[in-house]
Amino acid sequence: MATCHIRHVKKRDDGIVPFNADNIKRAIASAFEAAMSSNLEAIPQLVDKVIENLNARFSADTVPSVEQIQDVVEQTLMQQEFFDVAKTYILYREKRTEVRELKSRIIGRQDDSKLTVNALRVAQEKYLQTFKDGTIETPKEMFRRVAACVAAAELIYDQKFDVHSLRDAFFQAMCNLEFLPGGRTLANAASKSNQLVNCFVLPIEDELSSIYDTLKEAATIQKFGGGTGFCFSKLRPKNEPVSNHEGTSSGPVSFLELFDMSTEIIKKGGERRGANMGVLRVDHPDILEFVTIKDQGNKLTNFNISVGLTNEFMDAVLDDDDYSLVNPASGGVCKRMRARKIFDLLVAMAWRKGDPGVLFIDTINNKNPTPSLGRLNTTSACGEVPLLAYEACNLGSINLARFVNGKTLNWERLRDVTRLAVRFLDNVIDVTSYPLEKIDEVAKSNRKIGLGIMGFADMLYQLRIPYNSDAAITIAEQVMSFITEEAQKTSEKLAQERGPFPNYHKSVFHGKRVLRNATLTAIAPTGSLSMIAETSGGVEPNFALGYIRRALDGKEFTCLNRYFEEVARHQGFYSQELMDHICRGGAIHAREDVPEEIKTVFVIAHDISPYWHLKIQATFQKFVDNSISKTVNFPNNATPKDVEEVYLLAYKWGCKGVTIYRNGSLSNQVIDVSDNAPAELEHQKDEESRLAQEAIKSGKGITPGVQKSLLMIETPNKDN
Repeated sequence: MATCHIRHVKKRDDGIVPFNADNIKRAIASAFEAAMSSNLEAIPQLVDKVIENLNARFSADTVPSVEQIQDVVEQTLMQQEFFDVAKTYILYREKRTEVRELKSRIIGRQDDSKLTVNALRVAQEKYLQTFKDGTIETPKEMFRRVAACVAAAELIYDQKFDVHSLRDAFFQAMCNLEFLPGGRTLANAASKSNQLVNCFVLPIEDELSSIYDTLKEAATIQKFGGGTGFCFSKLRPKNEPVSNHEGTSSGPVSFLELFDMSTEIIKKGGERRGANMGVLRVDHPDILEFVTIKDQGNKLTNFNISVGLTNEFMDAVLDDDDYSLVNPASGGVCKRMRARKIFDLLVAMAWRKGDPGVLFIDTINNKNPTPSLGRLNTTSACGEVPLLAYEACNLGSINLARFVNGKTLNWERLRDVTRLAVRFLDNVIDVTSYPLEKIDEVAKSNRKIGLGIMGFADMLYQLRIPYNSDAAITIAEQVMSFITEEAQKTSEKLAQERGPFPNYHKSVFHGKRVLRNATLTAIAPTGSLSMIAETSGGVEPNFALGYIRRALDGKEFTCLNRYFEEVARHQGFYSQELMDHICRGGAIHAREDVPEEIKTVFVIAHDISPYWHLKIQATFQKFVDNSISKTVNFPNNATPKDVEEVYLLAYKWGCKGVTIYRNGSLSNQVIDVSDNAPAELEHQKDEESRLAQEAIKSGKGITPGVQKSLLMIETPNKDN
């Protein structure tokens, strides 16, 4: 490559950076790819010609702007008669100019980040702070704010610690979109509230004062956007006499509705609101009312609800036996009921409404790191973190899509970012201002964190691995076991530096492994975070390869999966007609212009059978301390028997919970997708259903006596 005597370049934000000829090479290569030009051997010569022209136009002491350098690139392409490439480059520059103008309108100033328009809009709506003069911070300013706030925790333990270097490392990982902390950390770091934690659980005891105290505490948490979990299982059943009064209890469902109403009031008051989780054990006498509550009109719009399924209940389901309903007030058995009756109703409601989900409460407690402190009865709002009363857990996610290097992963960088992220999340525990003193005490006693991932599906796209394949299972095991092991090593190092979590001597780790944190990993849904990072959420498959987003001025913008667009251009089957087809909800299965290999790799949620959805979840769960927020997607024509199949497999495979959603079962579904698929895909799903049946019937890992019941399960009839 020729040598350029220009030393520095002026950026659009007036910053001065060193001249880098590799940026010119990348820009020209991208233009060749976009123009689908095969004359790639000409690129090095073109770069040399651009540098020659730059040397001729600018003296060695000149600092040209980015725009001036791009003008020279454009002119060189024209001079060398690469007219199609030049046209593509010109159109790209025009598009980038339009994007910059759109971004500047969103935050009222020039944006210095590489976020897309859609990502910036999400950041502005949820996380960017507004200064006293009315200006809005840029994403880079947000990342600097968060990094400085969290790095400052080091001074608690070592006044001589190099905070600036750690701050810069935090900042760079966030700017690179390799790691992003939870939403409350992004929004509230260095703010007046400084409440940086996403997940809380509050207790509800069987007395009115406790219920209303918890309601007040929940409102305080929700004021700053925290998500809250509640277990209503201790409340006496409906129509139960109340001591010292002539009246009777209204039951847990009535108080669940009260908590939902309170959240709605906070929401209407203009405050940020967090989601809620409401749990009732399956052996509570009011379980029938709880299971069907969302079938009674537009109720509990601010709550996810889940049924806590016990091993006793699941055994009774599998043996087609009765189980006991227990009055929590007296501890006595109210009556016996056929387990299948409740289970079938639970399945039917999930099939109809997507709620309630299920938590395998005994499986959760088998992994409780501090069992002597109490049982885990509920989870965070989206199910990813089981917590004790007044516990809190802060979250963060590593973006796996950023660690692909050709046909493998950059394991060294993944190791570095994992270690950095664990230190970041542990620091958050110390710098956050908790909404309640009791939460401050308990959170710092157990120091739970939930480091997770996002971008798993986009990582698979880049590696050319289908989501619904054994290869995906293998890479899931490799990635999550690696992250968990590195997280544990980092927590051990932090324990050496700062001491183990205070309740360590009461934990299952005592005398075995000295850790700073009672839990380290959890996989959250990463909805807004993955939109900012422009990647797939959590461990979910992509819901679509493209969609259309409308701006406030009514202008439409197509949003394509970047990896699909890249491979389409690279392999020469890109066309605007194909991209428009995809963005308007069209599938790629029947497209003759899309290679079969690409169809196999670039699957979306409704291309994937529930069997593979669940298998991916169960694989990750083996290496995750807490739990996993994931939805098993079903096509609209799925039957309740299909849902039943997933619940039984989830129990067998050691999942801590499972949530399902059947396409089109709710009228307010955010994205509508077609269930139409070619015959060969339907055949594939039938085959995977057969595999699921065989997995269930094998009986491995299920309690004794279930084989007889499992053999009675029929394969779903897809024609119904």
